[in-house]
Amino acid sequence: MDKSAYPYHGGRLRWHSSLAKLTFWSFVFIATTTTSSSSRFHSDPSRRSLRTSSWGGPAWEKKVQTSARIRSRNGFSVLVTGAAGFVGTHVSAALKRRGDGVLGLDNFNDYYDPTLKRARQELLERSGVFIVEGDINDAALLKKLFQVVPFTHVMHLAAQAGVRYAMQNPSSYVHSNVAGFVSLLEVCKEATSQPAIVWASSSSVYGLNTKVPFSEKDKTDQPASLYAATKKAGEEIAHTYNHIYGLSLTGLRFFTVYGPWGRPDMAYFFFTKDILNGKSIPIFEGENHGTVARDFTYIDDIVKGCLGALDTAQKSTGSGGKKKGPAQLRVFNLGNTSPVPVTNLVTILERILKVKAKRNVMKLPRNGDVQFTHANISLAHRELGYKPTTDLQAGLKKFVRWYLNYYSAAGKKADAR
Repeated sequence: MDKSAYPYHGGRLRWHSSLAKLTFWSFVFIATTTTSSSSRFHSDPSRRSLRTSSWGGPAWEKKVQTSARIRSRNGFSVLVTGAAGFVGTHVSAALKRRGDGVLGLDNFNDYYDPTLKRARQELLERSGVFIVEGDINDAALLKKLFQVVPFTHVMHLAAQAGVRYAMQNPSSYVHSNVAGFVSLLEVCKEATSQPAIVWASSSSVYGLNTKVPFSEKDKTDQPASLYAATKKAGEEIAHTYNHIYGLSLTGLRFFTVYGPWGRPDMAYFFFTKDILNGKSIPIFEGENHGTVARDFTYIDDIVKGCLGALDTAQKSTGSGGKKKGPAQLRVFNLGNTSPVPVTNLVTILERILKVKAKRNVMKLPRNGDVQFTHANISLAHRELGYKPTTDLQAGLKKFVRWYLNYYSAAGKKADAR
């Protein structure tokens, strides 16, 4: 998309690089102190649950080992964190289908409807994937999992998602996205045979950048939200653990992922719900009525990128916390390369649902949202063979079909009770 299609203005204050580094490492410091006093998260009624269910014992270990058992030649044994999440569910299912061993880990928090997460869990259990209920900040649990299973890879997708929620509960982002990431890396670095790690960063790290499309070579020192800042901090942390401990780390910057089994807090999801219920939907616009656009990327394309990253990840070079040589460190954009104005998204939904939306046009609020996203995926194409194939209209048709089936079935179950 031509750069001129997006209205934006110069004159923004740019961070000095030293200030940016200080800010990001402040998150690390805060997260470390937060971990030692995690009980206050449990007592905060606004905080979604971080409870770890009971675990351990012969029967539990057998479930873990069975789920993680490799069933294909040259397959992987993969720990998938956030396995009951949107992307986690799809990636876990895809890995299991091709014969990899897969063990899930998820805390089933209530940031959005846990019923949907439990439904995803049931879906994975039917395909043979066991999800351990626990938190990535539970070091004892993580150590136990690595004792029971010698994971070759970790797909780290657990995170506190959402840009706007950070204004309500900022500590949850530091706890999950920074402290949780450090907790996982600490256990990985101590493994005798360190796993290769692929993890979810975000397109949000590009923040207030005005050059499009966004490239991995661009500066990412102007985050527009706390969520973006914690993901940027994650990239700095990944660099550190790669440099000191020899962990192989690949970060994936996802661009507005959508599709079946998606997140209810995403616009395409709640737009569908509100259009069907006859409620008005907010349509944001930038300054001077500028277009708000997103590089919507269908979940199946994202899954292919995730598997490509796992398949091309080199082995970590350390053992028992000691580095033995340089290790692979990568970051990739996973987008669709075709930004679509949000107004067009609504028009497509109207056409599929056969219902006219009640549009409420309003100015883009200062809550961390940016006006546009647009991915340059040439690096992922070259290194991972990544090539998205699903346009927004085709993807939304699949989502709406799932949405209607899922909530129709859910309604019937509720009526039966």
